[in-house]
Amino acid sequence: MNLIDIRLVGTQILGFLLMLWALRAWAWEPLLAVLEKRRQKIAGDFREADRVKEEARELKVSYELKLRGADAEARSRIQEAVAEGQRVAAEINAQAQAQAAQRLARAEEEMAREREKSKEQLKEQIIQLSLGAAAKILKQRLDEPAQRKLASEFVDEVGALR
Repeated sequence: MNLIDIRLVGTQILGFLLMLWALRAWAWEPLLAVLEKRRQKIAGDFREADRVKEEARELKVSYELKLRGADAEARSRIQEAVAEGQRVAAEINAQAQAQAAQRLARAEEEMAREREKSKEQLKEQIIQLSLGAAAKILKQRLDEPAQRKLASEFVDEVGALR
């Protein structure tokens, strides 16, 4: 008894090989082409993602540099503004001191003029009093006690003028 039929096994092998050849011709190649296309698309997507990631990193670095530059510029402008404020304050202070010195000098000059004017007035009054006293002395011949009394009155009048 022959349990294995050789013709049947040969026919099955031949059918299997024909089916493999048909699958390879009509299904396998198109399937491999689709898979290869898919693999290439995925690889391209990865490359694109890497490129975008690199661009993002470069932009980040660029923005960080710009931010540092903006911070430095802001600090610089603040320092310039502070320096300008200090300069203006110093100018105002110097002007105020100059004006105060001018006013003080004018006040001192005014006081000196007033003092001189007062001295001149006092001198004029002393001259008038002296002339008046001399006129009185000449009008009357006085003895010594009368002259002393007259001189004392003159001194009292001069003292009252101060």
